[in-house]
Amino acid sequence: MSNCINNVLIIGGGFSGMSAAIELSKAGVAVDLVEIDPNWRADGAGITLGGATLRTFVQLGIIDKFLAVGCGNAGLEIHAPNGMHLAHIPAPPLREGLPGAGAVMRPALAKILAEKTRTTNTNVRLGTTFESITDLGDSVEVSFTDGTTKQYDLVVGADGVYSKVRETVFPDADAPKYIGQGVWRAVLPRLPGVDNTMMWVSQHIKVGVNPMSETQMYMFVTENREQNDFREPATFITTLRELMAGFSAPMVKELADMLDEDSLIHYRPLERVMMPAPWYKGRVLLIGDTVHATTPHLASGACIGIEDALVLAEEIAAKPTLNDALEGFQARRYERCKMVVENSGRLAQIEIEGGDKEEHTDIMRRSAIALAQPI
Repeated sequence: MSNCINNVLIIGGGFSGMSAAIELSKAGVAVDLVEIDPNWRADGAGITLGGATLRTFVQLGIIDKFLAVGCGNAGLEIHAPNGMHLAHIPAPPLREGLPGAGAVMRPALAKILAEKTRTTNTNVRLGTTFESITDLGDSVEVSFTDGTTKQYDLVVGADGVYSKVRETVFPDADAPKYIGQGVWRAVLPRLPGVDNTMMWVSQHIKVGVNPMSETQMYMFVTENREQNDFREPATFITTLRELMAGFSAPMVKELADMLDEDSLIHYRPLERVMMPAPWYKGRVLLIGDTVHATTPHLASGACIGIEDALVLAEEIAAKPTLNDALEGFQARRYERCKMVVENSGRLAQIEIEGGDKEEHTDIMRRSAIALAQPI
């Protein structure tokens, strides 16, 4: 296969970086991937995945592995705090044989992608990252923390919301912005009747559960919080139960009673990044959370980062020059990613302000339709 580049460095071994390594390797590009974590870990509890994400798993060649350890579902059930059913938002499958949506433990998905990456020609270097990046015009010279130096045709920054690549290449870019809301997550035994994503929505707090295997589900609870301050882990169970106390729905009460020291409770303050175009300078490109970190309200943060990787590989394989490929990538990705970040942000704002629930539902429906479109 003829490509406009011969080799690439990917900085960051998260979902976007691993997906880029897999797809660029398929295109015949020699790939180095550096990941600062020597154990290549993924933190967190469950992750919700829409149909567009499952579609990317088909292209990546990991859909069967996902279905073996994760769980599919057919949509979202929305309830009032007392348990009354308000709406069903369907998740039609985007391809025959796929569920419309799903969920899985985040570390399990990371393991699947890491194993797939290892089957390619990617040279994975753990416990290592860059020290300097110098664009020489016809190549990029990168020095690494292990004392080595190498030149590449392209460098891809996929090192997440607190990206050091972004800070180095785009020093004037805005830092991640805290939105005034956090999300609690916990892993619980799956209850009978939890077949789709379920949410109970009050004026300012949202409680939800999502099945992610035959035996497990994960719970999520949003909390409005003006300051992005430290939360003491010893108080997690008590705090989470207090947040859920205003819901009279029987299942929410049962969920609160199920919380214990084995629930893997995790709190994440929600931040966002939407860097203006272009996302590249010379021979250095940023993808994923590095340039469009979104809140989880549309369950599409991982999706748009993985899509970046797929589109990048397609453009690299199809275009005669690297600049053509990067321009094509930017044109295909910017508006779609901006839609996800902005719509997710608007959903968060409605929840924080106790705003119009009909607008909230309408945004979710319109976003799902948009995400179903080809990338």
